Amino acid sequence: MASGVIEGRRYTPRVMEGNQDHSAWMRGLGGRFVVFDGPDGSGKSTQFHRFATAVRSAGVVVEETREPGGTSIGERIRDILLDPIHEEMGLRCEMMLYMASRAQLVEQKIRPSLDRGELVLADRYVSSTLAYQGAAGGLPRDEIMAVAKAACRDAWPDLVVIFDVDERTAAGRLNPLLDRMEQKGAEFHAKVRAGYLEQARADPDGYVVVDASADPDTVFRSMLDRVRERLG
Repeated sequence: MASGVIEGRRYTPRVMEGNQDHSAWMRGLGGRFVVFDGPDGSGKSTQFHRFATAVRSAGVVVEETREPGGTSIGERIRDILLDPIHEEMGLRCEMMLYMASRAQLVEQKIRPSLDRGELVLADRYVSSTLAYQGAAGGLPRDEIMAVAKAACRDAWPDLVVIFDVDERTAAGRLNPLLDRMEQKGAEFHAKVRAGYLEQARADPDGYVVVDASADPDTVFRSMLDRVRERLG
């Protein structure tokens, strides 16, 4: 919702959650880069879209991206990565395909949007690769980060929001038609969760963790408070 004019006075619609007005701090998010991440079934995509809508209502231009994908090239890579038919895909191939999609996204969407002063809101980023192909898959962090630095160049998030949920709750939220990554089993996904939490412990200034086990409204309020604490 854009700003408007009432009786000759310009106004910007308020974004209310409970009794709190979030419009003022949200208007300061232009030119920032925020990543929403977490295990499959954490509910992060639901919160991603709610947050994007709220920030737009505060008058901020938002560029939404998702991984893998987000560009025509990235969507083709996504089809390859998530199709269960590709059981033979090697771990390094998998990691590099994610990074290839990310490199195109940075060049085509993320960097230009940041240069225009827009808020870039990403559904997954390097934090996902560190959790899935690193902590769960076994690739060394140094190898992943070496490729990430080439793919992302100077496009690094101001904040990574991790939506944390236990494996049983997460599994109950998944679509029965699982993609190739979702099919990897409980032990794999337990390692993914642990990988996200370790990232947050190692970089407390760059990450916040939100308990995603509650109902969506409670999670949304908690997420808003955490993001405002860091970026408001």
